[in-house]
Amino acid sequence: MTKIKQPLLTETHASVILDSILDGVFTVDRDLIITYFNQAAEKITGVPRKEAIGQYCFEVLRSNRCESGCPFKKFPNSEINKLNLNVNILRADGKQIPISVSAASLKDEKGKILGGVETFRDLSALETLRKEIKRSYTFEDIVSKNHRMLQLFSVLPNIAESNCTVLIQGPSGSGKELFARAIHNLSPRSKNPFIAVNCGALPDNLLESELFGYVKGAFTDAKKDKPGRFALAQGGTIFLDEVESLSAATQVKLLRVLQEKEYEPLGATKTVKSEVRVISASKVDLFHLVKEEKFRDDLFFRLNIVKVELPPLSERKDDIPLLINHFIEKYKFKTGKYITKASNEVIELLVNYDFPGNVRELENIIEHAFVMCQNETIKTNHLPNEIYQSQALDSAYNNAVLPLEKSECHTIMETLERHKGNKIEAAKELKLHRTTLWRKMKKYGLI
Repeated sequence: MTKIKQPLLTETHASVILDSILDGVFTVDRDLIITYFNQAAEKITGVPRKEAIGQYCFEVLRSNRCESGCPFKKFPNSEINKLNLNVNILRADGKQIPISVSAASLKDEKGKILGGVETFRDLSALETLRKEIKRSYTFEDIVSKNHRMLQLFSVLPNIAESNCTVLIQGPSGSGKELFARAIHNLSPRSKNPFIAVNCGALPDNLLESELFGYVKGAFTDAKKDKPGRFALAQGGTIFLDEVESLSAATQVKLLRVLQEKEYEPLGATKTVKSEVRVISASKVDLFHLVKEEKFRDDLFFRLNIVKVELPPLSERKDDIPLLINHFIEKYKFKTGKYITKASNEVIELLVNYDFPGNVRELENIIEHAFVMCQNETIKTNHLPNEIYQSQALDSAYNNAVLPLEKSECHTIMETLERHKGNKIEAAKELKLHRTTLWRKMKKYGLI
């Protein structure tokens, strides 16, 4: 039988193939001189092939990482294999565009490194879409697509333009200081100081001097004048968090600042003029405290010119996947770990969680996951134990209606916790085969 001779892939064939793909491709020799440049590379960079070949790659691409992060810098001694590096390059027309780069070594039959090959993809359209989404769901540093939050976004610029006092009410961890900073940053006072004070973190005897300062000799250790937070915020904004914690005496002094625009530092005999916008925040209903005579009604009405009410995260479940991605991006940049997403199981688990600590708790969960996760995807075993176990127990109790099954589920969870999730050791203690344990865990929603 006659053998059919297979056609050889010639250099011309390879060039035709590489010119037919949408990704830019170029090769360099050991000295970083470009030896091949395909049509997509011409289109993305705006540099004709004839001009690119023979040039140094950094002269053609003009990337922001050519100096410090070039994957070919280790030539000729080290093999290169880099995937999906995000960089910016400068096109021939001077326009900066984002690209995704992958690079690898080129070797001969004996394994000797001859040079390198780099593929790159234009991310301009993706970046434009990302910015559109970010504009739609982000206001200053606040991320949301919930309809109640978007309504707040729409009125916040009007609130910022005015000079009125603002009261922000919402549970702990809901982002009250972020809203206060957004109001300040959008206001005519944005170039002046923003001073935040947690009124609940300081005892009464220190809070007054922290807010209004003191003069030399006001008390035993007062060896020189010290300006208070109102003095530091002059011309800008002071943010009084947990304002419900103010003592009756401090409430009176704050009321005078709001009414008369002046105050007296501790031990002083002269008043000081105050040109400061006051934004206060409370995690409780201040009006309820007024009715209980635990907060001055006249001060409440001065603080409550405009009220901003922030919903808890449990009432904006649609924001949870968006916030998960936001915090992944934040900690990816902060830690340098290449973690890109959370698994569908993690997202579903967190969407069904109540979040008593609100957005702050969600951020802490993602930060914890970044410590535990060693791959690209956050999975349920990377979450804090109390989150995973509480949700798993709820799921188990919902699915397992018989008391005996509930007991079995609880026993399996406790055993897994003792062995830090090691299924082999847990199966040994429970005297179960590993496949039997896996089947039971799946039945009770533990995996």
